[in-house]
Parts: sequence; C-alpha cells; structure tokens
Amino acid sequence: MLAADSLCIFRGDRLVLDGVSLRLNAGDAMLLTGPNGAGKSTLLRVLAGLRKPDSGLLTWNGQSIFDDRAAHAERVAYIGHQDALKPGLTVTENLRLFTRPGANMAEALEAMDLLPLANLPARLLSAGQKRRTALARVLLAQAPLWLLDEPSLGLDSAAITLLGNAMTAHRARGGMLIATTHVPLPLDNSCALALPGATDHRPFAAYEEGDGA
Repeated sequence: MLAADSLCIFRGDRLVLDGVSLRLNAGDAMLLTGPNGAGKSTLLRVLAGLRKPDSGLLTWNGQSIFDDRAAHAERVAYIGHQDALKPGLTVTENLRLFTRPGANMAEALEAMDLLPLANLPARLLSAGQKRRTALARVLLAQAPLWLLDEPSLGLDSAAITLLGNAMTAHRARGGMLIATTHVPLPLDNSCALALPGATDHRPFAAYEEGDGA
C-alpha cells in the first residue's frame, strides 16, 4: 500500500501543496486534477521519491520510502512531461536502457503499436510516437506503481485506447497508478484527488470518489 499523510511541499517560500493525504492499494487508480501550478507534477515527483516533502509522511506498506530510496525506485515507473529519449538511438535501443528482468520487449512494442518503428532512430519519431515509446518504457519497468504525468500528451484517439488497455492490464495484475490529467482518460473505477492550487492553502485530506471519465 502507498500512503501519504499530511504532505506539505514548498517551492522556495511558496506553499505548493498543503496537507495532502492519499491511500492506494493493489489495483487502485487515482487521477490528479487541478489548475496549472496546483502542484500535480510536484506531488508525483515526491511520490516517486525524487524529492522529500517538507513535512508529512510517505510510506510503502507502512515503511517510509525514504528509508531506502533505491528499493522504492524499483517499485516505480515514472513518466514526466518530457519523453527522455536519446535521439541517436533506435526505439528498441532506447527501451533496452530501461528493461528489467522478466520484461518482454516484443509485447511492450506491440502494446504501444511500435513494432513497425522498432529500428527507427528516436529523432525521426513524431511527438505521438515518442510518447508511445515512453509509455512502452513504463511497461518494461515491471514496477507495481505507475506515476504518469499527462500520459496522453501528443496521443491520438487510437493511442489513447492503447494507453487505456495498458492501464487496465496493469491494474488487473495488482498494479496501482496515479496520473495527472487535464483531459478524460480511459480509466474506469478510479478515484480523483483535486488539488486546489497555490492560492488556496486550506488543508485537505484523502480523495473523492470519481468514475475517471
């Protein structure tokens, strides 16, 4: 279980997040919503263990994730706004850099409709193709927790369907995920956490139930 209790996060002297709490168990999904600057990306980076909150607790099965950051990194597949591909490497070569034991390259390529592009250098990919490659990297991470920052950026409707299928399959295996979004995602039976934005510093707890549509 991933649990955050009363997280407060500052950026400089600006309070970005105030009193954020959430719980995720196996198979759960959460959508983070809110205006630009509300701290959605910042919260994902904290949940990934990339920075510490200024106060509050963040635990995995009751233990602070910061007790062993390397162990937590193995649990997390994170995708940010940038696709982080090496332009001179092919799609397959880029993905091999992140493939963990037990992962199936061909399955990941097929899941994101990348088999025809497998040997193409990343510099020749369109924005949507780069995003699908980044999502294939998430599949290959073999991680129980997916943290997806605007995963549908640059994707057409067919690719969004592929993303939805991948998220559904991940949850069916007992995985959990948190995604930021400004648009509807194909994510049924999810909950939602609406971040109020930096101008509203009232503490808020847990999450609201939503349908993810």
